[in-house]
Amino acid sequence: MRARIYQPAKTAMQSGRAKTGKWVLEYEPTRRQQLDPLMGWPGAGDTMAQVRLTFDTCDDAMAYADKHDIAYSVQQPKERIVRPKAYADNFAVSRKVPWSH
Repeated sequence: MRARIYQPAKTAMQSGRAKTGKWVLEYEPTRRQQLDPLMGWPGAGDTMAQVRLTFDTCDDAMAYADKHDIAYSVQQPKERIVRPKAYADNFAVSRKVPWSH
């Protein structure tokens, strides 16, 4: 059994950064999903793929995995790049694409 520990990024539907500080431990799937012959829905018999544990810190998640003998890999989050923007830049003389209105 192998797990992945990561810090989820914010979704495209979020404007803020709420719920992005938690760390998640997810088990990697052991089998591919297959289509159900009767309904046609994808599914797998792997119930561990449904387990998703959240922790406050990465160290807590690693301690949990070590305590329960779970092999894991840690994915560090990418740093957020903040580019300051000003509304006046839309009308700047040095703008690459001229304002067309």
